Amino acid sequence: MRPEHLVILPILLPLLVGAVLVPLTQGSHRFKFALSYASVLGLLVTACALMMNADRGAWPDGIGVYLAANWAAPFGIALVADRLSALMLLLTAVLALASLHFAMQRWSRIGVHFHSLFQFLLMGINGAFLTHDLFNLFVFFEVMLAASYGLVLHGYNAERLRASMQYIAVNLAAALMFLIGTALIYATTGTLNMADLAVRIAAMGPDQVALLKVGVAVLALAFLAKSAMWPLGFWLPTTYAAASPPVAAMLVLMTKVGAYVILRLWLLLFGEQAGLAAGFGYDALVWGGMATIVFGAAGMLSTDTAGRMAGYSAIVSSGTLLAVIGYGQPSLVTAGLYYLIGSTLAVAAFLLLIELIDRIRTPGAAMLALTMEAWAVEDTPDEPRGKGVPAVMAFLSLAFVACALMIAGLPPLSGFVAKFGMFHALLNPEPGSGAIGATGFTLIALVIVSGLIAIISMLRFGVRTFWAAEIVTPPRLQLSEVAPITALLLLSLAMTVQARPLFDYLTRASADLHQPGKYARRVLLEPPVPGPTAQEVAP
Repeated sequence: MRPEHLVILPILLPLLVGAVLVPLTQGSHRFKFALSYASVLGLLVTACALMMNADRGAWPDGIGVYLAANWAAPFGIALVADRLSALMLLLTAVLALASLHFAMQRWSRIGVHFHSLFQFLLMGINGAFLTHDLFNLFVFFEVMLAASYGLVLHGYNAERLRASMQYIAVNLAAALMFLIGTALIYATTGTLNMADLAVRIAAMGPDQVALLKVGVAVLALAFLAKSAMWPLGFWLPTTYAAASPPVAAMLVLMTKVGAYVILRLWLLLFGEQAGLAAGFGYDALVWGGMATIVFGAAGMLSTDTAGRMAGYSAIVSSGTLLAVIGYGQPSLVTAGLYYLIGSTLAVAAFLLLIELIDRIRTPGAAMLALTMEAWAVEDTPDEPRGKGVPAVMAFLSLAFVACALMIAGLPPLSGFVAKFGMFHALLNPEPGSGAIGATGFTLIALVIVSGLIAIISMLRFGVRTFWAAEIVTPPRLQLSEVAPITALLLLSLAMTVQARPLFDYLTRASADLHQPGKYARRVLLEPPVPGPTAQEVAP
């Protein structure tokens, strides 16, 4: 099998498995879970193989191109795997494996079509990372959203139903913007292939560029709404708080899909080579991203609900990524990609952990903790005495501390490494880019302040939760619930220990993104696979 055939596997595998799972009833739950789990393991192995092919020279320039139906670009559908898309596929598989494992004992048994919807969601996400065509990006975008509608409603109650209606309405509006923007871009350029767009934009005149900018701005609204950029991210905290934990963990990744598309399109289409369109929208991304950080930090400070707190922390991370993309410095993009991975793992782990913590947050315990905090009630015994800490409480508290450190960006975990890398890139600009200005210092200040607010909010929640924990019975936890949270936290620790090799890989990925000409040539010059000769088909 040619190595390019691996590129379509992350789309084809969940599509086929999801279709097989649709007609199966809940009586076949174990078989459905086993098949879904095997599919996710297959996606994990495929993502690792794609990363090795992209980084070790199996493909020219580290870019693998799969031409669907063997039609050359820009006329046919092109799927493209490079270092960044392969990394995003790996992150998707890791989160899917953790979410599915967490759902084993409870959430996957509630609805008949949980596993099929889960597979279709993975198909849409993977397709969005691999496609190189705006129309097919819309198709995968809609597959991803349609599956997420059902998953957000999974195990529905009144709160989940209200949140899902808002979520569906916002995403239907975003889909409409997507279609309008795509139509305007096609009317202006005559193509929707991203590589072909990069070539044609550079040769456009002023009138064409003006209409193109309108189309791109409308298109960007769809992805910025998905990325929860202020003021378009009002829907996110409510949805995160209402969704079931494994679905909420996958929603964290879906938020990053919007940021990924913005990163891919802007560096490809509006770099220095884009002629009259060069630099379009970068300032809006920087200042919009910083406004999003302010909104997310204020939201974290104003809420005492764990699910909403996780949602606002995801908004802060999205705002940071958008500001990094708009700043446009390759070394800063490298640190931003590291931050993307670490923040996604942290928020996903926290969302899974919330359900376990809620089992000890009885109304009486929460009220007692709040009263003791308000009236400064002393809880010190007359004589020192030791008391054993149950293993369950030790796990919950230590996991919470780890999540808090990662989300706030404090040492020694990956959040601190990511922020330190961003500060280093901002304070040491690359040759020819000039000294750091007011925008860079403002971004640094916002990242620092948002981290301080995050740790204040998380510690406030922790005090109110674990302060009164001794008056409640430690809950019973399943190994299937503990294992995925532990694995995500250990991955964050591994990111810290192996920061140098990971940064080296991300540096190469960032360099690829900042060479759009090489990327466009690789896609447009990929030849179709030659058919058999007359001698080969002769009897």
